[in-house]
Amino acid sequence: YYCGTGDFVKGRNFVDKYTNMLVDAGLNVRGVNAEVMLSQWEYQLGNILEEILTPEQYEKNVKPKQGSEEIVEYAVRLPGHDKSSQVWLPIDSKFPQESYIRLKDASEKSDVDATEKASSELIRSIKKSAKDISDKYIDPPHTTDFAIMFLPTEGLYAEIVRQPGMLDDLQHQRIVVAGPTNLSAILNSLSMGFRTLAIENRSSEVRKILSAVKTEFNAFGDVLTKVKTQLDRASGTIDKAGIRTRAMQRKLKDIEELPANESTKVLGFDADQLIDEEKK
Repeated sequence: YYCGTGDFVKGRNFVDKYTNMLVDAGLNVRGVNAEVMLSQWEYQLGNILEEILTPEQYEKNVKPKQGSEEIVEYAVRLPGHDKSSQVWLPIDSKFPQESYIRLKDASEKSDVDATEKASSELIRSIKKSAKDISDKYIDPPHTTDFAIMFLPTEGLYAEIVRQPGMLDDLQHQRIVVAGPTNLSAILNSLSMGFRTLAIENRSSEVRKILSAVKTEFNAFGDVLTKVKTQLDRASGTIDKAGIRTRAMQRKLKDIEELPANESTKVLGFDADQLIDEEKK
């Protein structure tokens, strides 16, 4: 058993050498990394998702297919046709380690026949894994019409990509194959899409608020116009009253004024009552 992520590992040389000795001796190999620690590649996949997406944008151990108990390691949560629905993008990690080790060993020994045999074995294993993922997890419209097969090392991914017609065969099974680097690129693209969608949704809310403010502002403008009209009328009335007051003052300027107490008596006013009414 060795530890590490991707192509950067500790103890791999020793484990590979010992495994090759067992294979050369015709013994069945059990307990190599992928079998000793079945969750190793799942853990690596989880780290990549955690680094790029928010917790709300993906989920672990999902049953994406309606009426099925099959569980995919991870699935990205994509928006559906409306705000209340969602669509899963299944992502499952695969690593046919024994086939890959045999292929590497044969290549290092420049053994053409062994290389071709190991390569064919690796291709069969990947195609079988692709079929399993397609059959178990793809279920439109509850999921996307494709799933992602994650290959945890760049070396394995490069080996699969360079096989003639391999990508076309996988796409025919509705499988997108991804290594650590291009899975990160795919997830970054999705993340940008999520941000754009969030901005668009927020922009829609902002537009609604601005539309409401514009409506209210127009109504407020109408109120201001009415108030101005009423103030203009009141101002005109006051101006007219001022003109009449000044006219009467001119006519009465030669008449002697009486003291306030006498004037109220002459006019029949009660000065104290008038003051009290003014205070009210």
